[in-house]
Amino acid sequence: MDKYSLGGGSVVSVVLRLLVLSLIVGIVLSALGITPYNILNSLNIIARRLYDIGFGTIDWILQYILVGALVVVPVWIVARIISGLRKPGN
Repeated sequence: MDKYSLGGGSVVSVVLRLLVLSLIVGIVLSALGITPYNILNSLNIIARRLYDIGFGTIDWILQYILVGALVVVPVWIVARIISGLRKPGN
């Protein structure tokens, strides 16, 4: 593998092709109303929603655990007390 096969040619020609291609794509995206700010803003919104979903899920799980614990823990305590009052072998 030589230095030309990795980048697709000499450094100057690759940079020029990338600049021209970026200009063409930029013109097309601009005609569609897409700006760098829109793209970055959309990425920011996606990241925030994913963050909210993650912590929203944790909050949802914790709420159900706490509600369940309000029933399970007292029943468990009563069961332990009752089994402790019984004498072994009876």
